[in-house]
Amino acid sequence: MKLLLHWLILTVAVLAAAYTIPGIQVATFLTALIVAAVLGFINTIVKPVIKILTLPINILTLGIFSLVINGFFFWLVARVIDGFSVATFMAAFWGALIVSIINWFGGRFLKEE
Repeated sequence: MKLLLHWLILTVAVLAAAYTIPGIQVATFLTALIVAAVLGFINTIVKPVIKILTLPINILTLGIFSLVINGFFFWLVARVIDGFSVATFMAAFWGALIVSIINWFGGRFLKEE
């Protein structure tokens, strides 16, 4: 049940990013569900490996490079999924930041239950 709630929170976060950032577009709610599933998979499987590989630059930038990695993954998902588009990398960066913040708040909410 928690997994479905996390997925729904991530879906709402993707829709919120598309609503607030002009360069991000999501065609349908189903597309947002698919984007959330792919982002969840990337965050679970791929991101830990990339974080280990980029640890030196992350230490030098005091963790700010993680935001660039999130933006890259957001942009990459837009290139793979039809119906989800990101115009520029800056739009991907800000969209990933919004998704991360909403996902963090949602995760805090789910931990309280």
